[in-house]
Amino acid sequence: MTRQYGARRARIVFSDSAAKQLENITSEAEIHALDRALVVISVDPDAGEPLPGDSTGPRLRQYVDDVERVRLLYWVTALKTVVVIAFIEV
Repeated sequence: MTRQYGARRARIVFSDSAAKQLENITSEAEIHALDRALVVISVDPDAGEPLPGDSTGPRLRQYVDDVERVRLLYWVTALKTVVVIAFIEV
């Protein structure tokens, strides 16, 4: 019997500044909205749009959920196993 597993999710890591922003989120609705957005990019790190920039640093992406009113700025590691959240707006 062959087992079928779903796609592996990327691990989410927060930059220091994003972690501080996370500490300031106290509303249960905002936490729920953020959680949903984090699930989206953990399943599909390419879900956000690339932001214009140069190749000297990590390639920043922006994920915006207009329904939940969440915006995340993040970058993905080379192997797409870790998503680093740089900025949170809920």
